[in-house]
Formats: sequence, structure tokens, C-alpha cells
Amino acid sequence: MNQRPPMKAFMRAILLAMASAMLIACATSEERSLPPLAPSPSVDLPRFMGTWHVIAHVPYFFEEGKVATRDEYRLRPDGRIDNDFVFKDEFGGPDRRWRGISTVVPGSGGARWNVQFVWPFSTELVVIHVDADYEGAALVTPNRKLAWIFGRQPTMEAARYESLVERLVAQGVERNSLQLVPQVAPNDPES
Repeated sequence: MNQRPPMKAFMRAILLAMASAMLIACATSEERSLPPLAPSPSVDLPRFMGTWHVIAHVPYFFEEGKVATRDEYRLRPDGRIDNDFVFKDEFGGPDRRWRGISTVVPGSGGARWNVQFVWPFSTELVVIHVDADYEGAALVTPNRKLAWIFGRQPTMEAARYESLVERLVAQGVERNSLQLVPQVAPNDPES
């Protein structure tokens, strides 16, 4: 009996492949004249694991319009990292999840990761800063076309946010390209 995969699963696989291809294209395109990238000298991977809310980003097309986005990291026994991107299409909607694997680049002090959501496509992410309390972080692709500000909570105090923005700008990210990610629904009593 010849069974076809459900159309929804097939379309999801196609969308994942297209999104990965776009992320790769953005991450590998010709770099403009930029200062040398300065990754964090050391990232304590066990402390970095857990949930990080995406407070702001320079998004690629798949991230556009998503709300309540977060990355969830789990260190595996083999040293790789389970890397789940969780998001909603709209507040009140269900969580959607992309499962990926990250591999720490040897000799990088835990600050450079190769991230793969769809084989064979991967891209490099660089942790340029983690706050001493591991409550805020800034990440960027080597060409600075994609960047993220992470926080452990869905909201972030203005001083911490501005400090992380300044760190990205110092690395060559354009300030006006950063977009805040809606994390809390309007009129939510928790906001």
C-alpha cells in the first residue's frame, strides 16, 4: 500500500527547508566592512541552558510577525545542545516549535555555535555577551545581518536592554534594524 505523508507535514518540511535556506543565505552573504567580531571570552554552557525570551531581534523572514518567541536550550551528554525555537503566530494561539541541534565550535569558549534546524543547512551564531547574572544575552551571526537580545523573563528593564543594544551596535549591528518582539499580550494582567 502506497501511503503519502499528510500534506500538512509535507508543507511544514518545505517551509522549514525554505526558512533554513534563507537563514543560510543571510548568514553567508558578503560581509560589509565591519569591525572584527568579538565573541564573549567564555560562556558557562550549563548556566546558559534553559529558556531565553527573544526581547528583540534583527529577524529573518520566518521570525517576522511571531509573538512570545523564545529559545529553549538543553545540554546533551554528547556536548551538543538541543535548540528549540518556540513561538506563537498570535497571542492566544498554541505554541509552535522548531527543533534544532547546536554544536559548540571547538576552541570558542562556548561562544560560537553551529545551529542546524534542517539538514544539511546550518549557520553560525556568536554569543557576544552574557550578563554576569545570566539574565540577559546578545547573539549575532558573523555577518551581523541577524541578531538577538535574549532575556530570562518576557520583559526586560530598560537599562539592561540598552546595554545589550549598545553591545550589538559596537559589533556592527545597525541599531534601527533591531525590532522588539511582543512577548506579553496587550491588556494581559501580567504586563
